[in-house]
Amino acid sequence: MHKKLNLFLVKSIIVLFLIHAAYFVYGYLTFIGLKGINIYTEFYRFKFFDDVSISHFFVSGLFLLLFLVFLLRNHSKQGYNAVNLLKIGAVILFISFLTFSFFISYSFGVNAKLKSELSETDFNKDKTLLNVLNPFLYNYTSYSSNKLFNYENILYPEPYPVLEQTDTTFYDIHGEKFSTQQTNYFSIDTLKMLTSSYQKFNKNTDFVFERLGLDKEEFAKRIISKKIIKDSTEIIFKGRLVYPDSDQDICIFLENKMLYKPISDVSIEEQQHQNAVKRYELLYKYKVDSLLYSFYKLDTLFKKYNIESQIKPKELTKDAFYYRNNNDEPLNAIRNTFDRDELKEKIDTVENLFYKPSYLHSSIQFIFFSVILIVWAVLFLLFILWNYKNKKKLSKI
Repeated sequence: MHKKLNLFLVKSIIVLFLIHAAYFVYGYLTFIGLKGINIYTEFYRFKFFDDVSISHFFVSGLFLLLFLVFLLRNHSKQGYNAVNLLKIGAVILFISFLTFSFFISYSFGVNAKLKSELSETDFNKDKTLLNVLNPFLYNYTSYSSNKLFNYENILYPEPYPVLEQTDTTFYDIHGEKFSTQQTNYFSIDTLKMLTSSYQKFNKNTDFVFERLGLDKEEFAKRIISKKIIKDSTEIIFKGRLVYPDSDQDICIFLENKMLYKPISDVSIEEQQHQNAVKRYELLYKYKVDSLLYSFYKLDTLFKKYNIESQIKPKELTKDAFYYRNNNDEPLNAIRNTFDRDELKEKIDTVENLFYKPSYLHSSIQFIFFSVILIVWAVLFLLFILWNYKNKKKLSKI
C-alpha cells in the first residue's frame, strides 16, 4: 500500500480511538453509582432512544461519510494488486467495527466507575458479612421452615455436623398393627489410614472389634462411604449419638448454612464452614459487642447499597441473644425488617456486572455484526469500483 494511504488509515484509527476514549470517559462520569443500581441495570446495549444511541448514530454516520469522501477522493487513483486490496479491505473492516462499537467503550467506562466505587475485595467482604449474618436476616415466618433450619445444617461446633436417622418400629397389639418412629442423630466421623494398614486391620477385624467392645456388623451399617485416596483409605461413618435437643451450645441461628451470595473461586463447603465458625464465635465465644459491631457493619452496608431498613443494631443484637437463650420460643418478634427483595436484586446485579459482564448483549449481536459487515461491504466495494474507474480513466490518457 502507498504511504499516503497508510498514513490516512492510521490517522482514521487514531481518531476512532480518541472517540472511544471520549465514550469511555462519558460512561465513567455518568454512571448512576452503587446506590442507583437496580435489577434493570446492565451494560449498555444500544437502545436507540437515549443520549448514547443518538450521539452514536450521528458520530458514526459523520465519521463514515468523511472517511469515505477522503478515501475515494485522495486514495483511489493508485493501482493496487489483489494482496494490497485484501489488506485495505481488512483495515476497512476493522475501522467499521471501531465505528459501531463506541457503546462498548461506554460500558467499559461504566465498569471502571463501578470498580472504583466498589472493588472486588470490598464486594467479597460485603458478601462475607451477609453470609455470616444470613440466619439473622430471614423473615420471621421462615424460621419455622424445617428445610432452612434443622440440626443437619449445623456445621460447628463439634460433634456437629450430624446425620439424622429415623427408625420405624412395627408392632402388633391384639391384632392391630401400630408403628412408632424414633429419630436419632449421629456425628459424622472420619477414619483415615494407610491402605496397607487398613488391609491388615480388615483381616483382624473380629479381634480388634472384640478388644474395643464394638459390634462388627453394627459398625459396617454405620459406614457412609469408603474411598481410596492415593496410598490412604478414608472411611466416613456415623459416630456417636448426639442429642441436639438438649444441647445448650447451639441455637436456631446455627441451624442454617445457606450462603446469601457465594464468593467466587472459593468452594461452597469451605465458605459454609468458615461462616458457621464465625457465627458460633459471635454468639457463644466473643462478647456481645462483637455481634453488635457486625450489625453496625450491616447497617452501613444497607446505606451503601441504598436499602430501606428498619434494623437497629442494638435491638437486633438484643433479640439475637434472647432467642439464643430461649431456643424453644418462636422467632415471631425478631426486629430484622428491611427490603429483602431490593437487597437481593442489587447484590445479584452487582454480581452479574462483576462476573458476567455482557458488553455486547445477545439481543443485539446479530444486528451489530450484520451492520458492520454490510457497511464494510459497501465501503470496500465503493473503493474497488472507484479505483477501477480511475484506473480506466488514467489508462485512456
